Amino acid sequence: MALPYDPNFTIAFTFGGYTEIENDQEHDESASAAIVAVDLLSSARLALKLDSVYTEYSAQYLLDNAGSHGLKLTVKDCLQFALNKGLPKAEDWPHLGSMSKPPSSYKPALVSMKGQVIEPKDLEEACDLLVHQPVGAKLHVFSPQIELQQNGIYCGPSGEPGSYVGLRDGIIVRVEKIQGKSIATVKIWYKNKFTFFKVALSRMFGYSLGIGTDVELTGLLVDFCVPRLSIN
Repeated sequence: MALPYDPNFTIAFTFGGYTEIENDQEHDESASAAIVAVDLLSSARLALKLDSVYTEYSAQYLLDNAGSHGLKLTVKDCLQFALNKGLPKAEDWPHLGSMSKPPSSYKPALVSMKGQVIEPKDLEEACDLLVHQPVGAKLHVFSPQIELQQNGIYCGPSGEPGSYVGLRDGIIVRVEKIQGKSIATVKIWYKNKFTFFKVALSRMFGYSLGIGTDVELTGLLVDFCVPRLSIN
C-alpha cells in the first residue's frame, strides 16, 4: 500500500539519524554513474537532433576507461570523460558487465560529444534547464518508504521507522503540479534497473547526529548536473 501524500507536510526531522544500510552489494556506484551518464548523453543528443533516434552509448567503455586508481566514478566524471574523449556506441564495445575485453589493437569508432558539464546550484536552476533536456540528480533513498511509494509520491522520511539507503543516481525527466505542489518524475537507477518515481520537490528533511549538534536541512534531490552539448 502506497504511503499517503500530504501536500501540507513539508519538513521531517530525525535526531540520532536513521539506521544506514551498509554493504549494499547490489549497488555498484561506478556502474550506476556510467549508466545514468550515457542515458543523459543519449537524451541530450536526441533533443538537439544530433542523433535522429535515441542511440545507446557504451557505459562499459566508461567503466573500462574513465576510472583511475580504483576510485569510484560519479556521473560528472563520466560526462566529463565523454565530452573530452568521445564514446563508442554500445554495439561497438562489450556489453555492460562483460568480463571479456577487446584486444588492445581494437579502436572503436568514437562519437564526438563536445560540450561542457553544467552543475545547477539549486533545484530552481535545474528546473530551468529541464525545459531543454533531462537533468541528472541524486535522490536520497529511504527504505521501506521508497518501496511503499508504488504509484504514489515519494516523500522520503515522515517520522515513521525506516533506514537510510543512501544517494542513488537518477534523471529528472519532468516536473508537474499535483495538488498545488511541484512533483518531479525521476528515473532512478535502483536495484540494478531504472525505475520511475514521483518525488515531492517541496519535501525537506532535517537530521541531527545527536543532541547539541546542528540540524542539516536538505531536499530529496541533490547534486544536479547536465551535459550541455555543442552542435558545431
